[in-house]
Amino acid sequence: MSHLSNVWFKVTDLQVVSGRGCRVTTADGHEYLDFAAGIAVNSTGHCHPDVTAAIAAQAERFIHAQVNVFTHDLLEPLAAKLAEITPGSIDTFFYANSGAEITEAAVKLAKQATGRPNVIVFDGSFHGRTHMAMAMTTSKTGYRAGHAPLPAGVYVAPFPDPLAPDQNATISAALKGFDRLLATQTAPSETAAVILEPVLGEGGYVPAHAEFVEGIVERCREHGILFVADEVQSGFGRTGSWFAVDQYDIEPDIICMAKGIASGFPFSALGTRRELDDRWPKGSHGGTYGGNPIGCAAALATIEVMSSPGFMDNVRDRGRQLRDAVSELSGSHPGIRQVRGPGLMVGTVFDDPARVPPVLEHCLQEGRLILMNSGTNGSVIRWMPPLIVTADEISEAVAAFTAAVEKTA
Repeated sequence: MSHLSNVWFKVTDLQVVSGRGCRVTTADGHEYLDFAAGIAVNSTGHCHPDVTAAIAAQAERFIHAQVNVFTHDLLEPLAAKLAEITPGSIDTFFYANSGAEITEAAVKLAKQATGRPNVIVFDGSFHGRTHMAMAMTTSKTGYRAGHAPLPAGVYVAPFPDPLAPDQNATISAALKGFDRLLATQTAPSETAAVILEPVLGEGGYVPAHAEFVEGIVERCREHGILFVADEVQSGFGRTGSWFAVDQYDIEPDIICMAKGIASGFPFSALGTRRELDDRWPKGSHGGTYGGNPIGCAAALATIEVMSSPGFMDNVRDRGRQLRDAVSELSGSHPGIRQVRGPGLMVGTVFDDPARVPPVLEHCLQEGRLILMNSGTNGSVIRWMPPLIVTADEISEAVAAFTAAVEKTA
C-alpha cells in the first residue's frame, strides 16, 4: 500500500532510477527519451556533470545557510551573474524556491512599490498553484476548482487568439480589451502591475506577438503600472535567448525566473531595479530556504554551461529542426492544425483534443518518448526537451511522434 498522496496528476507510471542527458532509465532497465524535462526544468539535461559536481562540492561546505542569519559566499556571485544575463535595467535579485513563490513575491513588491491593490493577468495564463498565483491562473478551471474563494484584486485581460485567421485584428482586439478593462474594472490608479508570460505555458505554448507585448508595455508606462515578465517557463534559454523578452523591444520592471535556472534543483529568483527594491520594506517578505547555497551553486553552474559557445545556437537550431519536421508531417495529416513556439518551447496543436491522449500514449509505449500536453482543452502537445538535445535525438523523437500520429489517425 502506498503512503503517497494521490493528488498528483501522473503523466506516466514509470519507476525511474537514473537520468543522463535527455534520457531516463527505469527500474526494469528500459531507457526513455525525456522530452518533458521535468516540465521544462532540466535545462542542461539530467545530471549534467558540471552541475552535479557543483552541487556535490557545495554540499560538503553548507547544505543550508539561512539568508536571514548568514550571508554565504554564493549569494552575491549569483546575483552578479543574473545581472549580466537579464535585461539591462534589472540589477537586484531576491531568491525563493519555486515559480509560484516568485510570482507571489512579484505581486507583493508591485503592491508595495506602487501603493496600488490590483493586478492584471491574461486569458490562458498560468502563474502557479498557491492561492494568489491560482487566482492569477486562467488556463483551465482544473487548477482552481474547489479552492474558492480566491484572493481578490485580479483582473483578466484578453490574449490574442493564435488560431485567428487575421492576426492583426486579434492583436488589435486584445489591446482594445485591455483598454476597456482599465476603463471599466480596474482604474490605472488602482493597478499595481500587469503580469504576462511572453509565451503562454500551460495555456498552450502560445508566443505573444511583439506588437501586442509592446502595446501592453506602452500602456503600462503611460499609467505608471509595473510590467512583470513571468519567465518561469520561458526563461533560461528555453526560447533560444536567455529570456523571451530579449526578443522584444521592451524591458520589464520585474522578471520572474525559476524552472531551468538550476537544472532541476528547486530554485527561483525575482529580478528588478534597485530603486523598486528600495520601496520593499525590510522584513516584509522572505523565506526559510530562499538563496539556499546548493541551489545557488546549481544555478551558477547552469549559467556557466549555458554560456558556453554554441549553446544558444543549438537551442535555436534544434527548435527549427523540430518545427520544420513536425510542420512537414502536418502537410499529410490535416488534423495537426498548427506548429508554433520559439526555440525549444514548441507546441503542436490538434484540431480534435481527443487525438492527443492516444498519440501521447503511443509515443510512450511504442516509441519510449515522453511528451506532455497543454492548453485549455488539452489539444496541444508540447515539446520541451533538455536544451542540450542533439539533432539525432530530435530525429528520434520526431520518428516516434510520426509513428504515433499515423497509427492513431
